[in-house]
Amino acid sequence: MNPSTALLVPGGQFLLGELHAMKIDGVLAPVAGDAFRIAQGEESAGHRAAALFNQVPAALAPRAALGQLSAAWVYGCAPPPETVALLVNPGGRSAALPPFSGCTLRQVRLGPQDVVTIGGVPVTSPLRTALDVARSAPASAARPVLEAMARTPSLHCPLPRIRMALLAAAHVPGKVRGQALVQEMIDGGPLR
Repeated sequence: MNPSTALLVPGGQFLLGELHAMKIDGVLAPVAGDAFRIAQGEESAGHRAAALFNQVPAALAPRAALGQLSAAWVYGCAPPPETVALLVNPGGRSAALPPFSGCTLRQVRLGPQDVVTIGGVPVTSPLRTALDVARSAPASAARPVLEAMARTPSLHCPLPRIRMALLAAAHVPGKVRGQALVQEMIDGGPLR
């Protein structure tokens, strides 16, 4: 792992109490959950992805990708998620979360273009993330996330592109709702 995206978590080199002591001393900065990074330097998408993936149950880790508002946080376009949103392709093995995992799980079709790797962690691509947020997140949460994604040139997700991708999507729940939300945002604001 790249040292600039390395995380420290309890049970490795240090106990949780030691990590918190280093945070108090200004050596470490919290990322999410019990994951910390070196305080010098900026938090990266790799830090955020690794911190969330650290919370994924081991049995699901080989199959899961971070998605929805969790992926949007990885891209720096949403607040830290209260629960980690995981997506898995439907398959022969059943997918279930242990109680109190702090994660949600959805079985969805993910094509090769739908998942990228950030810091060694599978995350839905920016466009797939934007589509999922538009279709399924509450409008009050979706609007600022979609605005932030549209304003981040490196994500390549201007609102018209999101609208076109929603139009092209076949047989997906929330498609009409997502189209209406994005169209309303295009009509009502300068985000083109």
